[in-house]
Amino acid sequence: MKLFPLHLILLIFPVSLIEAQTFVEAAGPVCNTISDSRSSNFLDINNDGWLDVFISNGLQTGQADFLYINDGTGNLIENTEMEIVTALNPADGASFADFNNDGHIDGMVSSWHGAEDLLYLNDGNGQLNYHANAGIVSGSYAETATFGDYDNDGWLDIYVTNSGNTQKNYLYRNLQNGNFEQMIDHPLANELKLSRAAIWGDFNGDRYLDLFVANESNATNDLYYGSASGNFTKQQEGSIVNSAKSSITASWGDIDNDLDFDLFVGNSGYFAPVQDQIYINEGQNFEERVTGVEVENNACTFGSAFGDYDNDGDLDLYVAHGFCSSNLANRLFQNNGDGSFTDVSAILVANDEVCSFGAAWGDVNNDGFLDLLVANCKNSSSATEQANKLLINQGNDNHWLKVNLKGTLSNRDAIGAKVFVKATIDGQEVWQLRQVSSQTGYAGQNSMVLHFGLKNATKVDSVLVQWPAGGDQVLTDIDIDQSILIEESIVNSTNDAAHANWIDLTILPNPVAEEEQQVLLEIKNQSNTSQGVINIFDSIGVKIMQREIALLPGIEKQSILLDKLKLAPGTYLLTLQIGAERIIKKIVIQ
Repeated sequence: MKLFPLHLILLIFPVSLIEAQTFVEAAGPVCNTISDSRSSNFLDINNDGWLDVFISNGLQTGQADFLYINDGTGNLIENTEMEIVTALNPADGASFADFNNDGHIDGMVSSWHGAEDLLYLNDGNGQLNYHANAGIVSGSYAETATFGDYDNDGWLDIYVTNSGNTQKNYLYRNLQNGNFEQMIDHPLANELKLSRAAIWGDFNGDRYLDLFVANESNATNDLYYGSASGNFTKQQEGSIVNSAKSSITASWGDIDNDLDFDLFVGNSGYFAPVQDQIYINEGQNFEERVTGVEVENNACTFGSAFGDYDNDGDLDLYVAHGFCSSNLANRLFQNNGDGSFTDVSAILVANDEVCSFGAAWGDVNNDGFLDLLVANCKNSSSATEQANKLLINQGNDNHWLKVNLKGTLSNRDAIGAKVFVKATIDGQEVWQLRQVSSQTGYAGQNSMVLHFGLKNATKVDSVLVQWPAGGDQVLTDIDIDQSILIEESIVNSTNDAAHANWIDLTILPNPVAEEEQQVLLEIKNQSNTSQGVINIFDSIGVKIMQREIALLPGIEKQSILLDKLKLAPGTYLLTLQIGAERIIKKIVIQ
C-alpha cells in the first residue's frame, strides 16, 4: 500500500456503490466455525492498514480463541499458532491497544472461573506473545478489560470489570516499562458490585476521560468524572446512576450531532427481558429518554455498538441479545437524523434466534463502509455452539472519511482523543464527533480508525483533533472518500506545516508553598495571535479562574495571586489557549 510522505498522510480506497443498503455474510472461517464466543474485536495486528479480527471463546472447560488475519483484500485467514490463540482459558472480553508506545498493538484477554487475565505483547512483527509477571493478578472473575490513560501521563492503563470473587474491579497503572501496578485504594476500584462493561469517554467536555460502569444483579450503575491528576469523582444524582435495571453493556455516541456524548445502556436479567435505556447529554446533566424503538425493545441485551453503517452523517445502533428464552434476534436501529431511531433489522442477513455476546463495527475491506462483527454463544450449558457472524456492508452512494490518529505526546493509539468533522450535508453545515476507544460496548471493540459518514458532501470543511496531551490540530479542505492519518504535533497544525504557530509556558515557582502569594507565568509567543485565555481547574475539573490576556510577540509575564483564589494544597491544572494552540501545565500547591 503506497504512503504519501506528507504531514497529513492519505490512504485512498475505492467506493463501493450500489442502489440499496444491504449486508452479505462473509465467506470463510469466521462464519463457518462453531464456538461459544464472547468478545468481538477489530484491530490491525501487523500495521498493514487492513483490519484483523479477534474473537474470544468462553467455555468453562476452556476453548482456544480465534484470530483472523486480513490478507490485504478483505479476506480473513485464521491464525492457529500465535500464543494469543493457544491459551485455553475460559475467556470473556478483550481489548487491544499499544500499551508500551512502541507503535505495535498489544492486548489483554479477560478470564472468568478464577483463571488469569492474559496480557499479550506485540513483538513488532505482528506476533502477540504472552507477557508474564507484568503485575496482573493471578486469578480473576473478569468480564472485560479496557485501556485508557486515567492519570494523563501519556501511557495507557487498564481497567478490568469483575463479576465474582471479591466483586471489586481492577485498576492497573502503567509503569512505562511494559508492566503494571494494581491500584488498590482508588475510587475506581472500591465498589462492591457485579460489573460487566466499563466504557471510557469524555462526557462533560473537559478533555479528561470519564468512566461509566454497567453493573448487573439490579445494582445501580456508576459514573465517574476524571481529572488532570487521575483522581475521579463519582456522580451521585440522576437516573443514570440511580436506575437499577441489571445492566450489561453501554456505548457512548453523539447520536444527535450536538458535539457531546450520549449514552446507550443495555439491560438484561437472567433469562428475563428488561428494557434498555438512552441518556441524552444536556451539558450539565443526562436526560433519560423513555420512548423510542431502541428503549422499548424488551429483550435480554448483551452487546452494543454505535456506527454510521449507511454513511448518512449520524450514528446508528446495533444491539445484540443473549441468554434469554425468547426474542434472541439482534436489532439494528437506523438514526432518523435527529437522534431518534427506526428498527431496520430486516436488512440483516442470517439474523437468527441465537445467543449473541459482543458486537463491533469496522471496515474490513477498506471500501469506506462499516462491516459488522458479532460473537455468538451457547444460550445455556446444554445448548449447542454457534457460528459467529461477519456481515459485509454492500454500501450505497453516500460519501465518507476515515481518520486514523498517531499520538506522540499522547499515548501512541491516541485513545481518548476526540475528532470533530464539519461538512455540508443536504445544504447544511453538520458537525460530527467521535472519540478513540479500546472498548465501545460490552465485549466489543470498534476499529480505532474513526469513521464519518458524509452523505452528499463534496468536501470536508474542517477536521479538528483534540489530543489527550492537550494540543489541538486543525485541517481544512479535505477530500472525501479517503482515509487520512494524522500524527500528533506539539503545535497547532494545518494542511501546510509552514503556517504552524509556536508558544511555550513556564510557571515559577512550581511547586509553590501554600503561604506564598503568587506564581509568575512566562509566556513565549512567536505566533501572529495576540489574544489568549488562561484557565485554572481543580482536581475534579471545576473551573476556578479564567483570565483573558493580550500578548505581544516575544516573552510576556503574567502573575496570578493565589491568595485571592484561596487554593488548598493539591494539584491544579492551568491551561493557556492562544488561537487554536493550547498548553496544559500542572500547578502543585504544597
